[in-house]
Amino acid sequence: MASTFGVRLRKFRMAKNLSLQQLADEVGASKAHIWDLEQGKTSNPTLALLTELSRALAIPIKELIGEVDASADEENLAPLFRDLRGLTPEQLEVVRGLTKNLREMGNGGKSRS
Repeated sequence: MASTFGVRLRKFRMAKNLSLQQLADEVGASKAHIWDLEQGKTSNPTLALLTELSRALAIPIKELIGEVDASADEENLAPLFRDLRGLTPEQLEVVRGLTKNLREMGNGGKSRS
């Protein structure tokens, strides 16, 4: 069974010998929020928090979130993710819709007549 984000976060934090408070201070979050992430009470951390956690723990984001089978093209996506940071919530919703449509097309969901 694949480990959850919280389990991985705790494992990497412990490997760095950081307390909850130390990691929270390092990433600009509350100790309670880090605890909730580790316990699975909170999910879906923001990209900004993932970036800070990745930096503080000195591991790639893909490893933190459990993407071990990432494609070689992933490096090409980094600039895209940086560009997404500056978008408004409305613009991000458009991007989500576009990516959903692209995934459906990739899964054989071609236009139906």
